[in-house]
Amino acid sequence: MKLYTKMPTGLKEYFKHELSLARQYFSQGQLQQSWHHLERAHILGQPWPIPHTQAHWRMMRFAFKIKNVREILGQIPRLVIGGIKSFVGEIPVGNTGGANVPPLKPMDIPEDLQKILNTYKV
Repeated sequence: MKLYTKMPTGLKEYFKHELSLARQYFSQGQLQQSWHHLERAHILGQPWPIPHTQAHWRMMRFAFKIKNVREILGQIPRLVIGGIKSFVGEIPVGNTGGANVPPLKPMDIPEDLQKILNTYKV
């Protein structure tokens, strides 16, 4: 069993960029775009415990800011379990991480993100 511990440095830059875009769009009141980039950050960070947890933490903060109780409640178990599942390599690949999708449902990865992940052999 492969244990995932540290995100490759180059990939981390793409992850941070998605989080930065999410923050930028949120500050401009473009909530759908902001959430879209949080989902993309989640897809990129999902295989590693710390980035995966960071993505869910950002999603939780987003939900608190917009007072979305359903999303807040959906993020709690994801925050608790997500990093552990990443560590042991048992993730639903491509899952976007929001409470609007089942937490264990694999999903298609957007083509541009798949190319990035392939570059780092993920």
